[in-house]
Parts: sequence; C-alpha cells; structure tokens
Amino acid sequence: MSALYVDADACPVKDEALRVAARHNLPVFIVCNGGIRPNPHPLVQTIIVPDGPDEADRWIAERAGRGDVVITGDIPLAAKCVAAGARVLRHNGEALTPANIGNVLATRDLMSDLRAADPFRQGGGKSFSKADRSRFLEALERDVRAALREAGG
Repeated sequence: MSALYVDADACPVKDEALRVAARHNLPVFIVCNGGIRPNPHPLVQTIIVPDGPDEADRWIAERAGRGDVVITGDIPLAAKCVAAGARVLRHNGEALTPANIGNVLATRDLMSDLRAADPFRQGGGKSFSKADRSRFLEALERDVRAALREAGG
C-alpha cells in the first residue's frame, strides 16, 4: 500500500500534502523531532523521533519504498529514498529521480564545501513563493497518482 512520508521539520507544505493525501485516502506519516502538534485526521500519524542528527531521516529511509511518496528538502535523505524506489518531491515541487539525484547531491556537496571554505559567505536560498506552492501541489498530485498505480491501488 502506498503512503506519504513528510520530513516535517521546516516543511512549508504540510497542509497541502495532507489535502492531497486525504483526496486519495493515502496514509500520511509526519516525521519530526518534536514541536509539531499532532493532526487529528485519521489518515495522519505524527511520528516523533528521538533527538539527534538525522533521526527523522533514518526513520523515513528505513520505510519508504516503491509506491510511496516522500516530501523532503534533505538531499541525502532524498537520495536514499530514490534508491529504494520511492518518489521524492522537494517543497517547491521539484521531483528528485534516479536521473537527477546524482547531480543534485553533487551540487549540494559542492555548495557545502564552498560555504565551509569561506566562513564570511552570506546569503541563502530564495524565499518560498506562491508559485512554489502551486508547483508543489501539481507535482504532488501527479506523483501520488503515479505511486498509487505502481502500488496497484
């Protein structure tokens, strides 16, 4: 059976993900280190993992596979989920696939090295926009439908 896994710490599209999941009667796992109020919807399970680096990522990576959809901004987690056969979306609707995950991971590592080499380097990512939210909803609807077909449901 398909499921939707949300790496919930700092996720700006939790509500949108829940709407799409409810439309398709898809179980949702909201995974975090705490600080998120549990959702009363019967399809939603809030999973609070122990404190520690990458505990939420580990929980998701151990369970997500073919027929599932994972929402995350964490590239190493995305790479593990793609390798396991899951469909992965970033918060802006960008799909991470076997065809592009290598380049995305390499770019992430390069940028990390550049930031480490220049401690005075300022800046960050661009802000999350309405267009990003719209792209995410469209991509999630598409990926959920495809995941349900893969899972035979």
